[in-house]
Amino acid sequence: MKEEFLHYIWQHQYFDKTNLLTVEGEPVQVLRVGMYNTDAGPDFKEAIIRVGEVDWSGSVEIHLRGSDWRRHQHQLDFKYNQVVLHVVWEADEAVRRTDGTLIPTLELKARVNLAMLQTYEQLRRAPYAIPCAIFWPQVPDITKTMMLGRALTERLELKGEEVLQVYRQLGNDWEATAFQVLCKAFGFKINQEPFERLARALPMQVVRKHQHDLFQLEALLFGQSGFLTEPVDDYSAKLANEHTYLSHKYNLQELAMPRHHWNFLRMRPANFPTVRLAQLAALLHKHKSLFSTIIQTEGVKNYDALWQAPVSAYWQKHYTFGAESKAVQVQLGKSSAQNLTINVAAPFLAAYAVHTDQQEHLDKAVDLLEKVKEASNRITRQYEELGWKAASAADNQAALGLYKRYCQPVNCLRCAIGNKIMKQNLPTT
Repeated sequence: MKEEFLHYIWQHQYFDKTNLLTVEGEPVQVLRVGMYNTDAGPDFKEAIIRVGEVDWSGSVEIHLRGSDWRRHQHQLDFKYNQVVLHVVWEADEAVRRTDGTLIPTLELKARVNLAMLQTYEQLRRAPYAIPCAIFWPQVPDITKTMMLGRALTERLELKGEEVLQVYRQLGNDWEATAFQVLCKAFGFKINQEPFERLARALPMQVVRKHQHDLFQLEALLFGQSGFLTEPVDDYSAKLANEHTYLSHKYNLQELAMPRHHWNFLRMRPANFPTVRLAQLAALLHKHKSLFSTIIQTEGVKNYDALWQAPVSAYWQKHYTFGAESKAVQVQLGKSSAQNLTINVAAPFLAAYAVHTDQQEHLDKAVDLLEKVKEASNRITRQYEELGWKAASAADNQAALGLYKRYCQPVNCLRCAIGNKIMKQNLPTT
């Protein structure tokens, strides 16, 4: 057993309260459970506990054993002087504040339905990626739907907060934030890290000054990415010369990346990082205010079109420098465009919803994801095996949020599905 189980039992008051007594023999009544505290200090704050005939306002601390109080050295910590009740599974030792005064203790071992404990241990020790897999059919669909909706909102809010962190780091510059987030997404997992490094190697204030010129954008992007150190044809030589001039002008030399950081192995030519860089240059050239465009665009089809931009004539015939090809896929594929909608547009809308305190931006993000069709992945297939089907990117994002925040860390007691399973074994007294 872990303390989280006792936290859950206390928070929901899932124990027998008949003739409730402290281990010291005094009657005890819970008037207010208190607020669960995830920071340092006692577990539940602002509780009200009646011991005997006196109402005490303060905190409740929870341990598996009474001796854990001393083991955690709470007797030396002034933050714990406010504790008015010590709740334990087994009271093996009395506890005191820093001034030596005794703290009433409540033992729960004989008051908790053991079937609930057994269910908790089954979830905690389950040999499945989805801990509640064997219980899943017993849970009402409405509970699953509600929890998946909550997981989607939490995931969007988390992604939005990541965008806001970048925004703060970049001095509250939305366009610089859009550039950095877009670069990361343009890596499409395999080249995500080098694209992130590129965003740091090429400041947005430099990009801004040259968005009107596609050739100069390519010189900056390919040069800072390390692809122009050894030109192999006339065009790469011209880009290299332009990059040399611009890098000296803006002191970019020390920020430039080595070419070997980029991955080409086991990739279709249309996904080569050179092609992605050409597409990124075209996109930056097309949208002088990318952030505003992301926020103001309406409809899935318009978002698909947002990510498409005509690449330069050279990249209409090349996948890499120096190797001309007759048939080149110069536009982002539909799945790649949808990936950018999911991983750039939706998080930006969520971030802007928090920044402006306007819920409609978050609602727009959810609506957008609900209209994007996305293939299942390794994680969502695990839920599909339990009988759940994803119909959109919103469903996939919900499943990812549920898995990463609740299933993977076995955080079942904070999940509505896990809570429903636990409630099936509520005490009858």
